[in-house]
Parts: sequence; structure tokens; C-alpha cells
Amino acid sequence: MFKKILIANRGEIACRVIATAKRMGIATVAVYSEADRNARHVALADEAVHIGPASSRESYLVAAKIIAAAKQTGAQAIHPGYGFLSENEEFARLCEEQGVVFIGPKHEAIAAMGDKIASKKLAAQAKVNTIPGVNEAIESPEKAVEIAKGIGYPVMIKASAGGGGKGLRVAYNDKEAHEGFASCRNEARNSFGDDRVFIEKFVEEPRHIEIQLLGDAHGNVVFLNERECSIQRRHQKVIEEAPSPFISDETRAAMGAQAVALAKAVKYQSAGTVEFVVGKDQSFYFLEMNTRLQVEHPVTECITGLDLVEWMIRVAAGEKLPFAQTDIQRHGWSIECRINAEDPFRNFLPSTGRLIRFQPPETTMFQSDTSKWMGVRVDTGVQEGGEISMHYDSMIAKLIVHGRDRQDAIQKMREALNGFVIRGISSNIPFQAALLAHPDFVSGHFNTGFIAEHFGKGFHAEDVPHADHDFLVALAAFVRRKSRERAASLSGQLPGYDVKVGQAYAVITLDAKGDHQYHDVEVDDAGGRGTAVIKVNDKNYAIHSNSRLNDIAIEGTVNGQPFTAQVERGSAKNPLVLQVQHHGRRIDALVVSPRMAELYRQMPFKAPPDLSRFVLSPMPGLLVDVAVTVGQKVQAGERVAVIEAMKMENVLFAAQDGVVKSVLASKGESLTVDQVIVEFA
Repeated sequence: MFKKILIANRGEIACRVIATAKRMGIATVAVYSEADRNARHVALADEAVHIGPASSRESYLVAAKIIAAAKQTGAQAIHPGYGFLSENEEFARLCEEQGVVFIGPKHEAIAAMGDKIASKKLAAQAKVNTIPGVNEAIESPEKAVEIAKGIGYPVMIKASAGGGGKGLRVAYNDKEAHEGFASCRNEARNSFGDDRVFIEKFVEEPRHIEIQLLGDAHGNVVFLNERECSIQRRHQKVIEEAPSPFISDETRAAMGAQAVALAKAVKYQSAGTVEFVVGKDQSFYFLEMNTRLQVEHPVTECITGLDLVEWMIRVAAGEKLPFAQTDIQRHGWSIECRINAEDPFRNFLPSTGRLIRFQPPETTMFQSDTSKWMGVRVDTGVQEGGEISMHYDSMIAKLIVHGRDRQDAIQKMREALNGFVIRGISSNIPFQAALLAHPDFVSGHFNTGFIAEHFGKGFHAEDVPHADHDFLVALAAFVRRKSRERAASLSGQLPGYDVKVGQAYAVITLDAKGDHQYHDVEVDDAGGRGTAVIKVNDKNYAIHSNSRLNDIAIEGTVNGQPFTAQVERGSAKNPLVLQVQHHGRRIDALVVSPRMAELYRQMPFKAPPDLSRFVLSPMPGLLVDVAVTVGQKVQAGERVAVIEAMKMENVLFAAQDGVVKSVLASKGESLTVDQVIVEFA
């Protein structure tokens, strides 16, 4: 077994590998860019080596620097994680040539399966079901349109070296095929250094289901059941679960057998994943093979009890798998939510900045310890006070739960999301909560078009369902009442000026457009500390909580049922507001006396300023293109500028017709949030 390994990655996956290595008694070496000097994975590792500037092209993607770091520190092996160089055959080959073990498949297998065009040919030879399409690299957008017409729309345009949703477009007509080809090529060149693109038939109403494999150097390959990855936004996975609520035992066995046959055809060693697209009739077709550890690997670890990182290390060290296919069991149900630094209420724009608060829910399952089941696990590479950088992807944590069955897992996940406190940046937690509560998700009736179908016009606060909105009002009144009780208990108050607790309150739920809602509330302390009965709209809420007043995450019971919610004092616009959040729904509430509520009704509403004449940068990022000039007539929907942030291009469009008065930012400039790029006359 290795004595020391280097992790050629960053963020949560670097921390994940370190956890298993430490349990196995293996010393670890981290590498870091300038942006990650104070990152969590650097602090966790036994040693750390600086490898360059913030840009991944000058640090995490430079194979020579990483191999030099391994040599310098005496690391015997390198674990690549996922992304970056994890599926780079040249890097794997260089490791072998330099006498450093690559903890992953041999470079020949990466070459065969990492290239989507070559892998489809090999899959066909191994008698694996494949999708109709043209598997040769396409040279021009005109040729792409011609091929797409021949296959029949819709088609999928994909970069050969793509992954993570980058370099992928779905085209429904000639115009989309022409534009999609150019976009795919650009994204692929920037992200992977390989601009080859191919086209295949797009299966409508598809499921995205993948088979997890483990192979060793002795010819043994087993599959570890499947993962359901159909809940995707812009081709990037949002929620993953294992097993799938859709496929039958017969389909599972058939998919597993084909995945194993393909792996054996390329003498696959290590963990790997074969991805399939599955039709509504359970017909399935090979998509690609990921020759690395997947982001969503924890859900497989939960249902099988196997540490995949451990077995990657053991296989790389030459060990034989000690279990056969018949030994692989399936226990319970696991779900993973990707917690991303993005604002779901602003079209999921990346959100960067400092994590003022980062408090995950209480965890009972842990990385590298698969003996703990039926609980909550958090995989993350950040910590409170850390910086979310514009240089890397937006995922800041993975929230994983393991339940007895699917409904139990959904319930566990909803409660875990309620207790996940993130402040300083925006996160997609409200969106995740809405997805988990959607009837089609709960019933298991969905496909890869689920988010586009139900949230095609964006995500809004009213899209978050809540079974009992009055509970949020009652909770705001409860917290305010307990705050008043504490204030009234302070000694030394002047007679006549002491704090009065009172029983009658009014809760005003504020609306951005001025359509505020007023609720008359009665509060009875019920004679117990941390207890009160709140009456809202003729409904009683007996709330008990021992949480402190300065806690953001509040745990307790309401009418005897447990709950977790978040309550925070003050907002950017009003320091008196209580922000209450539960199951993804948030209200901004003023809890005041009935007389103050009457006066508040008389206050004029101040509408926000009209910014429709300006195109503003919605996020920090690099301005890579300005598509208009002064004096140009622009129509609504026309491309105005392109901003690059978190490895993705974000196109800004004109909201209405107009003439460009001035261009106030230059190509190559680093932008701040709400910086003006273009002004219209």
C-alpha cells in the first residue's frame, strides 16, 4: 500500500480523497493555486505545494507542475479526483513514465473511453446499445446542419472531450444546429483544449441513468447498481439518487451486464461509470463512459456500504477485488443535492464572495466511513469565512441523505436543507426544496426535461410550495415574542420605560412590489420557557424550541411535530425585518404592535428605480465580448455582451428595442455586480 499520495484537485473532492487516505493511514499532499492558498483542502492535507496562478490553465491543468510536486514530496501515487486532468490520457501516461502511480484506469482505457467518438465505436463492437448518429468529428457549422437534417431533429451536439454539461447543445432546427455547433466548439476549446464536436439523435422524454463500475488489474469487474441523474438544468445534474425509481430489475441487470462487458473490452481498472439514456419504454442506449470518480458517487456508497475512493486506491496498489457480483447488495435509498453558489431567483447566475456563514446541518454519516447508515452526510471543500472564487465551478457542497425508502430519503433531505445555513452568497437551496416538493418528483414521474418543463420561465419565490404559509407567520411572531421576553427580563430598567411583552401582535409580510400582507396574531406563552401558542387566522400553533435567539437555524416542535427552520434578523433594506425560511419558502416579516401596523399601512411605497435603459453585469466576471457599438439599433432579445464566470459563458440580451447611447465597459475587463456595460438612449 502507498505511504503517501498527492491529490491533483481542489475543493470538496480533494477533501473527500484526503478523508479516506487518512483513515487508511496514507499521508496526503495537496496542490493549490494562488486563489486557493487558504482553502480547506490545503489545511486538511499533510503537505501542500503551490502550483501557480488562479487560472486553472496555469495551475490545476498543468500536468508537469503536478508531477513535479509529487516527485518533490515523495508521493508514490496521484489521485486526480474529477474534472481537470482526471480523464486526460496524456497525464495518466506521463505519471506511468515518471514512476508515479495514477489512481485511476490505465491511459489506454482513458484514451478508448474518454473520447466519446471512439467509445461509441468500441461500445458497438462490444454489442452495447448505441444511439443513431454520426460519430466522426464535424468540421463546420454548415456540415453540422446537413448531418442534423439527415438524422432528423432534435439532435444533440456534443464536444468529444466534454463533460459536466459543457460543450453540449440540443438543436431543434437548422438555426439552433448552426449556432450550437459554434458554441460547443468554443466551450470545448476553452474548457478541455479539444474542439472536436459530433452529433447524435436526441431521445425525447429521456432518463439519464448511469451504472457504477469497479474493476481491478486481475480482470474482475462488478457493477454497483445504478444512479438516477435525470433532474438536470442545462445538462448539469442537480439531484441524483440511487437506486432509480423508474427501471425494473430486468432493465437494471441488462444495463449492468452491458456496462461490465464494455469495461472488460478495454481491460478497465478502477472506478468508472457508464452512462445510458433510457426511453420511457425502458429501452436504453450508451451515452459515454466516465473514466473517473463521479460527483454523485456518495449515493452509491450509501446503498452499497463500499468506499469507492478506498477501492480506487486499493486497485491502483494492485489489490484484487474481494467481492463478486453476487456479493453486491442494495440497502435503502440515497439522494444527493448539489449545493451551488448561484442565485435561483436571478436565472441561476453565479454568486461569488465571502461565506459569512456556512453551517451545514448536523451530520451522522461521514466521508470514508460507510458503516454509518440512514442519516445525513455533507461533502464540502469550503468553510466559514472562505472565498467563493469566480475562477472555478459553482458547487460548494454536496448534501447526501440515506433513508429506509425513497419517501423517507425525501423527507430527510427536506429537513436537512432547512438546516443548511449559507450567508454572504446566494445558493440554490430554495430551488432544491421546490424540486423535492414537486408532485412529479415525489411520484418519480420525471425525465431530463423536468426542470425545463416546470421552470422554463425561470424560478420565482412563488414557485416554492409550502403546505402551511401561516406557520412562517407564527414562527416570526414566536421569535419576536421570545426576544421581547428576554428584553423584559433585563434588570435596571427605568420605571415607566420598561419593555412590555404584550399578547397582541401584527405580522406584516413584505412584498417587493408593495403588496404587503397584514396578519393579526395573538401570543400566549403557555407557561413554559421556549414555549408559546400562536394564533394566526383562527389556527393555533403550539411552538416549542430551545434554540438560542442568535441561532439562525432553529429546531423545535410545532403542534408536537419536529421542524427545522431559519430565522435571521435584519435585511439589507430594513434592520427590523425577520427573514423566516422553511422548505425553501422565505418571508420578510415585520412583527409589530397592532397600532404600528395601522401606521405602516399609511406609509407610501417607494418603487425601485427604472434600470431598463441599462445592461448591467449580473455577477462578477470577465467581459469576453461586447456585441454592440455606439449608435447601433438593437432589438429586444439581441445579444449584447458575454460574461465568463465559474467556467461558463453567460450571454446578456437586450430587454427591449433601443439605440446604443454608450458602451461603458471594455472587452477583457473584470466586472463587478451591477456594473453598467451598455446604456441605451
